Amino acid sequence: MINILSVLLVVSNLQVQPLVIKTTDIEIKFVPRTANQMASFYEARGFPKEMLNVLKQQCFITVGISNTSNKKIWLDLSSWTFSAAGKAIKREHRDYWKKRWQEMDAPLNKQSTFRWTLIPETLDYLPGEHEGGNIVLPFTKQYISVSATFATGENKQGTPITIHTDKLFCAEDPQ
Repeated sequence: MINILSVLLVVSNLQVQPLVIKTTDIEIKFVPRTANQMASFYEARGFPKEMLNVLKQQCFITVGISNTSNKKIWLDLSSWTFSAAGKAIKREHRDYWKKRWQEMDAPLNKQSTFRWTLIPETLDYLPGEHEGGNIVLPFTKQYISVSATFATGENKQGTPITIHTDKLFCAEDPQ
């Protein structure tokens, strides 16, 4: 396991600053988004009310990943685990969302827009490259633990990078 050099979490006056995890090889920023933030984003893009109602019930976390090493790093979301209060949280694969939108007869252009806002399921990061997107989890009021492993090297033969934090959370709109 790579030693985590710094973890930062600042919450003040309902402004959420990123939770940042840095190692010698990778920097990951997690930014929790409120239901109103996400609903506003999608509403501005013409999403129908039925889709907005579903999305308002979810926990959105925007993730940005930067490769700060001199080797290729591989993202594979199937190697990420989430839990809250000791219980596993299932992150639905993007295929789940595609099927759900199809069953609701959501417009194809809105399905596509939603899909491009998600972080890719798998991706290779070249040295210096940055990429991100949203992770969608079931909403919880508990702190969320996440563990993630990244393969490294041209053919995934390098030393894996593992990160962990138990400081992730679902942002809530003010009451």
